[in-house]
Amino acid sequence: MQHDLLIENGTVIDGTGAAPFTADIAVQGGLITAIGRTPGELAGTARETIDARGAWVTPGFIDIHTHYDGQATWDDSFSPSIHHGVTTVVMGNCGVGFAPVRPGREDDLVKLMEGVEDIPGAALHEGIRWNWESFPQYMDALAATPRSLDYLVQVPHDPLRMYVMGERAVAQQAATAEDIDDMRALLREALHAGAAGFSTGRSDNHRTSEGRETPASEASAAELAGIVSAFDGLNHGVVQCVSDFDLLRGAEHFDREFALIEQVARACGRPLSMTWLQRDPGAEQYIAIRDRVEACVAQGLPLYLQTAARGIGVIIGLDASFHPFMGFPGYKEVAHLPLAERAAALREPARKARILGEKSERLAGDGTAIPPLVDLLLARIDMISGRMFPLGPMPDYEPSVMQSFLVRAKQGGISPMAALYDHLAGGDGDHLIYFPIFNYNAGSLDVLGEMLRHPRALAGLSDAGAHVGTVCDASFTTFMLTHWARDRKEGRLAVETVVRMLTQRNADYLGLKDRGTLKVGLRADFNLIDPSELGVGAPRLVADLPAGGKRFLQKATGYRGTWVAGQAVQRDGTVTGARPGTLVRMGH
Repeated sequence: MQHDLLIENGTVIDGTGAAPFTADIAVQGGLITAIGRTPGELAGTARETIDARGAWVTPGFIDIHTHYDGQATWDDSFSPSIHHGVTTVVMGNCGVGFAPVRPGREDDLVKLMEGVEDIPGAALHEGIRWNWESFPQYMDALAATPRSLDYLVQVPHDPLRMYVMGERAVAQQAATAEDIDDMRALLREALHAGAAGFSTGRSDNHRTSEGRETPASEASAAELAGIVSAFDGLNHGVVQCVSDFDLLRGAEHFDREFALIEQVARACGRPLSMTWLQRDPGAEQYIAIRDRVEACVAQGLPLYLQTAARGIGVIIGLDASFHPFMGFPGYKEVAHLPLAERAAALREPARKARILGEKSERLAGDGTAIPPLVDLLLARIDMISGRMFPLGPMPDYEPSVMQSFLVRAKQGGISPMAALYDHLAGGDGDHLIYFPIFNYNAGSLDVLGEMLRHPRALAGLSDAGAHVGTVCDASFTTFMLTHWARDRKEGRLAVETVVRMLTQRNADYLGLKDRGTLKVGLRADFNLIDPSELGVGAPRLVADLPAGGKRFLQKATGYRGTWVAGQAVQRDGTVTGARPGTLVRMGH
């Protein structure tokens, strides 16, 4: 048999959790057609042969938590996920998205996405074509364009509620029985069209760009349970939710919120995943969530915990979405200058002295989390600077407090604000600061390691495509392999465990039977990785969004190639012209 491709002598990490083994893998017609463990067994049977000696061969990674809903309408490569071994992405998370939509109400969904996920509204307005109304029409519009990667879409609660209830949804009014029936019917229609599930967001941190609460953030248990009854009789679909839980408001509040999630899980009868992180304040809440989930699982409920790969935080820089000095009058005078000139102006001794002696003016409340975050930084800078670190060309995402700006300031005999100022004003103004907010309470990732080892943990929360001016966590997959499987001094995870989390476990959660492991007869979605060269590059701001919008991009080294359905979509960091990716319609 003449194969299209033969990968020889690779170290196969097959996604099942089994120990790595050496083998050859043959590909034909987009499928894995043979796996030979005897050297030379498949030699001479392929049009292209690649010597993978010393390299890992893994299944393609499945990212279950992205926000490419808008970007997918103008970008056919799903950058930057394509640079981090991802071959399948899931959109429509956290209850926000762009369908269904009433004609003329598109701006409402843009304001929602701009506020919740920090994607520039101008980019969304210019980039999205809006050639749909219903959710199945949105799916058809996306499916009309060939893409590098496969993708799945979930039905988001907020647009669903706004489509049915109009201004009553925005005003947080309770849904009537008729409203719930209509939302259930629309979800059912989308599920029949192949939607992967339903998502809802219940976080106080999520606001529209006008500062308003998201329409579904206070939806009742009756509304949610009624909507997800749309899954009745179907054998596909998942539910994704994010909630603050707010144990700090008391055990009664926490119990009431978790009981709502539990009711939704019972009503849908499908796998349900929720965001899991160590909050600050509220460090012990993750334990309470774990305990409740374990109790539910013991009763047969399919609950899962979406867990990040590292601290959840923000990147700070002069050209990023925010930095501590953006409200200072002396900074505002030079804020319009090109970046390098701005940094040079900030290094002028007189200007530096003036700014460090000033008070920040109040930032305009644009509805995003940025003004409150800047206010928090300035009010508690002496303490918070102990969790702010320089982010260099070789990013360290588990830095010691000794690397913090608090310690740097003490060693230099200056204030933390002066230490932050000197760093941001250095060079061409492109110096960055890493500020992990969650998962870093003790100054390490030890607690996160405990969370990743939990049997109900799912590798997720990358938010790829979102928070473009403050975050670039599409690199979570690469970081899992470098930090947790290779570089961490203590508490490492076996590489086969990490690969299984990125592949088979996520595929099983979604109900994808054709991918997630390297087995004969499954899709030829796989990566060829040089472990000695594998690394996460430094984030950099690029202006490649529609309307000139900026976003952080973070590439990787060490990926010799990524294949989707047997076609190479990137080689050595360069995206190819192959577009084998398509919309995965679940249940079809």
